[in-house]
Amino acid sequence: MPIQILHYEFLGPIRLSEWGPPMDEVVYLIFAKKKDIFNIIYAGESGKTNALDFFTKNDRFKCWMSNAGSEENTFLAIYPMWKSNPPERMHLVDKIIAQYKPVCNQEN
Repeated sequence: MPIQILHYEFLGPIRLSEWGPPMDEVVYLIFAKKKDIFNIIYAGESGKTNALDFFTKNDRFKCWMSNAGSEENTFLAIYPMWKSNPPERMHLVDKIIAQYKPVCNQEN
């Protein structure tokens, strides 16, 4: 079931632990689920990847776990942007950050 963020339909959310590569060019959102509410805690972008540890190696992974409480409460949604370049994807990420102010995107 897609989730609408701004005017974009993201695929998911699914538990982060259920994700597996490969992944094409995407904008991705990390959510913390509290009761039945999904809160965006991080927005990012990626080119194609086959890395199994793509998300766990993210320098904000600890922030995700801290805000979600556990990996079981951490969810992922993606917006495919095939054949896009990093600036195109970052434009959408910046719009999401400006609107939703995800806690793990804020500077420490």
